[in-house]
Amino acid sequence: EPMHTLIVIDRPPYGSWSGRESLDMAFSLAAFDQPVSLLFVGEGVLWLSQGQDATGIAQKSVERNLKAAGMFGIESLMADQSACQRFSLTGKALIDGVETVENLRATLGRYEHVVFPG
Repeated sequence: EPMHTLIVIDRPPYGSWSGRESLDMAFSLAAFDQPVSLLFVGEGVLWLSQGQDATGIAQKSVERNLKAAGMFGIESLMADQSACQRFSLTGKALIDGVETVENLRATLGRYEHVVFPG
């Protein structure tokens, strides 16, 4: 039974590479059939907003990657509900397929391996 990994992303999507590296790690694990999920907390929930435009900073929008996450074997995209509310990311403002979680500690406790951004 492979170990289930949860990767936590807590940085905003643009301006730092930390979140991209976490995303790459998730896609790599999934490519090798390792069960992996992503949890977005704090400013990390901004990755999940619908209709992002990153052209002003000459980076590709991450929205398309995240919408395809399930097809690439990533088991779930989760977001801290209170952070979503703080950034007004509710309902249709979130990309499809995101599960909001209320209890972060319980969510973290469900995984054998949790990776926080370095």
